[in-house]
Amino acid sequence: MSSIKASGSTCSIEPFEFLTAVKLLEEEIMRLKEDLPYTADEDVSEMEETVSLQSRYSNAHQRKVVVVGYALTSKKTKSFMKPKLEGLARNKGILFVAIDQNRPLSDQGPFDIVLHKLSGKEWRQILEEYRQTHPEVTVLDPPDAIQHLHSRQSMLQAVADMQLSESYGRVDVPKQLVIKKDASTISDGVVKVGLNLPLVAKPLVADGSEKSHQLSLAYDKYSLQKLEPPLVLQEFVNHGGVMFKVFIVGEAIKVVRRFSLPNVSMREVLKNAGIYRFPRVSHAAASADDADLDPHVAELPPRPLLERLAKELRRRLGLRLFNLDIIREYGTRDQYYVIDINYFPGYGKMPEYEHIFTDFLLGLVQSKYKKRTTY
Repeated sequence: MSSIKASGSTCSIEPFEFLTAVKLLEEEIMRLKEDLPYTADEDVSEMEETVSLQSRYSNAHQRKVVVVGYALTSKKTKSFMKPKLEGLARNKGILFVAIDQNRPLSDQGPFDIVLHKLSGKEWRQILEEYRQTHPEVTVLDPPDAIQHLHSRQSMLQAVADMQLSESYGRVDVPKQLVIKKDASTISDGVVKVGLNLPLVAKPLVADGSEKSHQLSLAYDKYSLQKLEPPLVLQEFVNHGGVMFKVFIVGEAIKVVRRFSLPNVSMREVLKNAGIYRFPRVSHAAASADDADLDPHVAELPPRPLLERLAKELRRRLGLRLFNLDIIREYGTRDQYYVIDINYFPGYGKMPEYEHIFTDFLLGLVQSKYKKRTTY
């Protein structure tokens, strides 16, 4: 297999494509030589002519291939940019190219799509400036829209503001309280807003780090002062120990089950005290898709409900790549709660993500092309 260096990474192409391109280039050079005899007095040398042809071929080739520049953390690159994804992408005419963060973004490419998940104010500014100067490039997704999900104070507001019809179920968010600084005020705040114990404590910042996914369960109001702000306290809703992760890629929706925190009885609340800390609850190893579960707990949310919810959130959030963590209140059939929203989640854990994601990328380019041709 031959390889071409592009923006700090090696991108492979099939030998057949490479040899065919070279053969076409050589034939074009020979034809032009026959039609335009070379003279020593001409300003354009044979070398310049060859370079010009190579440039023309390169530009034509780039128009046929969808070039996706990606700027991801090393962890996200490892989990997302798997050989199966890159191989399928090549077969569909998609080329993934790593963005060199040590070089100006405008000097790289040209890209059709920029895929990213990096944090930091400096990167957001670079990306926003790039969006303004390169409107022809689709940036997934706008940095300002992503920033909206980095705070659990604002994350669920779009869901809370919805007025979905209840024909397939009700979708709400848990009652919650934001504590930014003083832990000594937590107990009074809980009483003031009427939160019922137990309470789930989550870090206020949701930036995708391991720390941002760490949860604590508080059984009594006296131990709440042991928590470390800034944080969000959410009223715990019994849900049978199963959570639904709803992956959204454009208009595509994929749902998987994950084990979650078990139900808590009032007896346990009265008997227990203190703060119980949990690691990341929705870890890949905690898949519940093949578990022997109570059918009332395992039943997936209705597809029409998820489609309308995803459509409305795409519009309100201005995002195309995110997932929802949804629970069904135990003992009910149609009462759901959205407890978290994550940007560019672990798609590597989503079944058939390679096909879904590559189809989505091709659809973006085709949609943009159709818009240009209609004007």
